[in-house]
Amino acid sequence: MTATVERARAQKTADGEKARRIVEAMRRSVAQRGTAGSTFDHVAREAGVSRGLLHYYFGTKEQLLVEAVRRDCELRMELLEQQLAGARTAEDFVGLMAQHLQQTVREDPDLVTLMVELFTLSQRHPEIAAEYAELLRAMREHVAQMLATAQLERVVHLRAEPDAIAEILFSLGDGLAMRMLAEPGRDFEATVQAGIACVRALIAD
Repeated sequence: MTATVERARAQKTADGEKARRIVEAMRRSVAQRGTAGSTFDHVAREAGVSRGLLHYYFGTKEQLLVEAVRRDCELRMELLEQQLAGARTAEDFVGLMAQHLQQTVREDPDLVTLMVELFTLSQRHPEIAAEYAELLRAMREHVAQMLATAQLERVVHLRAEPDAIAEILFSLGDGLAMRMLAEPGRDFEATVQAGIACVRALIAD
């Protein structure tokens, strides 16, 4: 069975209570044990379902990880869109994005771990690489659309193409998030402010 078919099957069952429990159990397990240690036995036990049900819904644990990351990213994008809806100036827009990054690291560090795990898997599994690339594309296009809309509404003036700026934003955000988690005791305020200054060169009033 191809990854596309497996993904369609997972999405079809995504609203089921058991499917949600499985995805959340996988999320917790990967954050604690990594992908290698997150066997279907572990995940099934934590989700309170049979091992066979995991195979039925998702096929492999790699596909289950893809689904867990996809859900998290969708929620992250929805939250960011809600937050940016209140922006009235470029300063508001950039500040809210920086706030979103810090909030993610503070309140949901597991998401960063899951993204790193998925990237690592993508380097060894061509099907996962395709899924991972599609996930990155969807997030980039989502943010690019928000940037383009903000420019049309005269909230911001973009000094590069929306897609290119979105890519830079993710590159800065992902890199900073990893460093913040690697050194939890360090004060990153000056670094965040430097990042904001860089972004302001691309997103102006």
